Amino acid sequence: MESDVELLGVVDVTDPQELPAGGFSSWLQSTRSAQAGDVGADVPCAGCNACCKASYFIHIRPDETEALALIPEALLFAAPSLPKGNVLMGFDEHGHCPMLIDDACSIYEHRPITCRRFDCRVFPAAGIAASEDHTALITQRARRWKFGYPSEGDRDQHTAVRAAAKFLTKHAECFPNGVPNNSTQLAILAIKVHEVFLEYQDKSGKPERLPPDLEVAQAIIDASERFEARVKSS
Repeated sequence: MESDVELLGVVDVTDPQELPAGGFSSWLQSTRSAQAGDVGADVPCAGCNACCKASYFIHIRPDETEALALIPEALLFAAPSLPKGNVLMGFDEHGHCPMLIDDACSIYEHRPITCRRFDCRVFPAAGIAASEDHTALITQRARRWKFGYPSEGDRDQHTAVRAAAKFLTKHAECFPNGVPNNSTQLAILAIKVHEVFLEYQDKSGKPERLPPDLEVAQAIIDASERFEARVKSS
């Protein structure tokens, strides 16, 4: 059974109005560090509000006091399966964040960590599209990003991330607990485990013949567990 995440073309995923996404290796390192909790994340929105209009529930932690002080309590509800004090903020009938006023975030300087960490560059990085409902604006934005490759290592790492996303999508049945159906989570997982596919690249950066699918899947599971152990220790 394959995941229903839409794969984009590996060669051309941008439109004519390209946006510079930065050098790939530098972006990858900072993204992995943010996911591991080693450093804070604060992705600049630069006037984009696509994710604010995507029917997303926003998780807010109890220690995010500045954000909580600015959001009306009526807009918040307890986050299921999380410790007391963790809350979610929903969206209006149009799928818009209720704190989006006059097409701009009314609490931008104090927006939740969930918002600060959302980076639609994960989609062109992994070669997949945001596949959930109401994400057309995010997909449009994501298609415009273009990464730079200051070295062959940058290109090799990008190839590895996309290879990881492709394997996860095409071989979901090899994973006992399945793979994420959420496209954002799938892209982030590919970023976390991409080093598995770096090991399978030849000297030109092209993927060599892979071991049996179940062996690759186990290597991915092991890499994911190592990354999550790093998160818990940070």
